[in-house]
Amino acid sequence: MTKRTSAKYKIDRRMGENIWGRPKSPVNKREYGPGQHGQRRKGKLSDFGIQLRAKQKLKGYYGDLTEKQFRRIFSEAERVKGDTGENLIGLLERRLDAVVYRAKFVPTVFAARQFVNHGHVKVNGKKVNIPSYRVKDGDVIEVRDRSKQNATVIEASQLAERDVPDYVDVDHSKMVATFTRTPSFSDVPYPVIMEPNLVVEFYAKN
Repeated sequence: MTKRTSAKYKIDRRMGENIWGRPKSPVNKREYGPGQHGQRRKGKLSDFGIQLRAKQKLKGYYGDLTEKQFRRIFSEAERVKGDTGENLIGLLERRLDAVVYRAKFVPTVFAARQFVNHGHVKVNGKKVNIPSYRVKDGDVIEVRDRSKQNATVIEASQLAERDVPDYVDVDHSKMVATFTRTPSFSDVPYPVIMEPNLVVEFYAKN
C-alpha cells in the first residue's frame, strides 16, 4: 500500500482548483497557492509546465498513485489500439478503488483505496483487497455484508455533491454495483477540466 505522500488537499491549492469538487476543499476559501510564497504573482507557464500540470492533476485525482504506477498505466494505454488519452482514462476508471469511489460506497478516492485494502469489497463474490485490481465489463462489485452498516458507507451513498456515472449501475439498498462498460473520456464526471491529450504530449517528450 502506498502511504499518503502529501496532505490530501495540497494539490487543490497547488492547482488552484477544487479537483474533486468537494465542499471541504481549502480552495473554496483560499484561492492562492500553498506555502510561504503562495500569494506571489504566478509566472506564465511554459508548454512543459502546462503538460506537467495536466499530468499531476490527472494523477492526483486518482489518489496516491506513484509516478511509477501512473507511468506503467500510461505505457499500457500506449500499447493498446486506439487513442492513447482515451485508453488511459479507461484504464484508470477500471481500477477497483476508482469503481468503489464512482459507486459512492465511500466519500473520497483516498477512502476508496483504504476501503478496498481493508477487505471490505467483493468482486464477483470473491474478496479482493488490491486497489489497483482491474475491473472488467460486467463485473459485480459489492460491499461485504459485515461492512454494509458502516457509517461511512451509508453517509457516502447519500452524498449530494456527486452522482453515480451511467457506466456504473448501483443498488445502494444492497450496496452492489455492476461495472457495465469501460467509459470514454467524455463519460467520466470530472469536476474540473482534465486534459489527457496533454498527458500524452508530456510523456512523448519526457
